[in-house]
Amino acid sequence: MSHRPALALLLAALLAACDTPAPQTQPSTTPPPSSRTAPAPTTRNERNTIARQALPREGQQILQQISRGGPFRYAKDGSTFGNRERHLPRQPSGYYREYTVPTPGETDRGARRIICGGQPTTSLNDCYYTADHYNTFRRIQP
Repeated sequence: MSHRPALALLLAALLAACDTPAPQTQPSTTPPPSSRTAPAPTTRNERNTIARQALPREGQQILQQISRGGPFRYAKDGSTFGNRERHLPRQPSGYYREYTVPTPGETDRGARRIICGGQPTTSLNDCYYTADHYNTFRRIQP
């Protein structure tokens, strides 16, 4: 018994199915990943600010500790912040210092920091807050 007629019929059906246009779908309202807009990075001239009272309670406490010269919880507190990404205004090396803002529930230093610059080291006139580990900064209003 020959299977050729059955195979020919099956092949013809498959080819006909390939010629059928795909069903129309509604266009997606979500842009492709490459065209999604990311949040605008902070620039030296367009920096957000934050009032001291708007900082998390822990941030307000760190500012008080900075103004008193300590004591600080973490050994890295008060160390030089390099500003390698240039998110903050350019200053001479050693100008900026970083301090950890504790995050409730975190077992490590977490992502929140206050960066202060200038002298004396207890000065709060040039300080910045980051909640996302140096990705964005908000200048703390003096």
